[in-house]
Amino acid sequence: MSADTNLMPIPGPLDPVPVPRAAVPRADGKVELIGLPREQIRAVLEEAGLEPRQAKLRAKQIWHWIYNRGVSDFAAMTDIAKAQSPWLAERFAITRPQVVEAQVSNDGTRKWLLRTHDGHDFEMVFIPDADRGTLCVSSQVGCTLNCRFCHTGTMKLVRNLEPAEIVGQVMLARDALGEWPSSPDGRMLTNIVMMGMGEPLYNFDNVKQALKIVMDGDGLGLSKRRITLSTSGVVPMMERCGDEIGVNLAVSLHAVTKDIRDEIVPLNKKYGIEELLQACADYPGANNARRITFEYVMLRDKNDSDADARELVRLLKAYKLPAKVNLIPFNPWPGAPYDCSTAERIRSFSNIVFEGGISAPVRTPRGRDIDAACGQLKTAAEKRSRADRDRDQAAAAGLHDAA
Repeated sequence: MSADTNLMPIPGPLDPVPVPRAAVPRADGKVELIGLPREQIRAVLEEAGLEPRQAKLRAKQIWHWIYNRGVSDFAAMTDIAKAQSPWLAERFAITRPQVVEAQVSNDGTRKWLLRTHDGHDFEMVFIPDADRGTLCVSSQVGCTLNCRFCHTGTMKLVRNLEPAEIVGQVMLARDALGEWPSSPDGRMLTNIVMMGMGEPLYNFDNVKQALKIVMDGDGLGLSKRRITLSTSGVVPMMERCGDEIGVNLAVSLHAVTKDIRDEIVPLNKKYGIEELLQACADYPGANNARRITFEYVMLRDKNDSDADARELVRLLKAYKLPAKVNLIPFNPWPGAPYDCSTAERIRSFSNIVFEGGISAPVRTPRGRDIDAACGQLKTAAEKRSRADRDRDQAAAAGLHDAA
């Protein structure tokens, strides 16, 4: 099946909001149940011909099997009549994104190249630590923002990911980690960050619908305190994010002066640093117990001076922000216009911010042996021969089946 590669029209160079486009129907005509709210599952069952009381009961049963047991085959749902399973399977689907490639780093980081049902590739990363395991989830295929340090920014936006494809990433990670049936005790996957490919606030409705299922106590059951959404600074959507989703906020700041942030994060030309920091100060639910995280990638001789560190402290204090700064050593990729700051420079920057009373840990680089920078795996796969990619895909599918 050939991929639909028509790009969504982008109305402006500085505020490139993707124009919504109807979800792409599955080639088999089935209705995908993952990503649908419970009420909607009941509604589609009723539309398919079940009488209302039975649709309500079946929706409750199917929801439980999908999100508490990880089941994707109607025949395995033992409390649904055997005669009804084929009827359901004919009309409905419970699928994960297709695994094209799966890599495991020496440090335990896992990275997947995934494919949508209409043939577009995107990425997902799992980062294990001693006390937590964080899944980095994508919200779009490609991105519109063109942040210069970001490899995904070199790719065109193809389309928004649908709720099924966002929730499906979490389901697939649970599959790979062997975490069904669902139990909050002893889980490796404890946290989610919406920091993968794309700008989540430009796919707000789909991200919101997906995260509601992830946070549902009867769904995947992750607390909103364990979910962080990262934005490059889409100011008009930030308050809605706090009010309607209620997760932790991370902001890709990366610079403290207009000229440098205009260069690194072009969206700054539309929503400047002061406007962005005011939106952070107004973010619903932010307090000292739920600090806003500011992501700051360390670029040599660009944004890493002692003066930059002091200005960062001044800005965060001026807006009275309950803040933590994540200092990220730049992970170079072929053709990148920047180099990573030296270890000494990063240490000096971190010390100045700490001395200013703001936590500024240096994020340990992870997965550098497996195309770890966001977008690298997708690019590497595109460069390989079709035969190699087909072979890898078959192998990955075998691993997935084994899991």
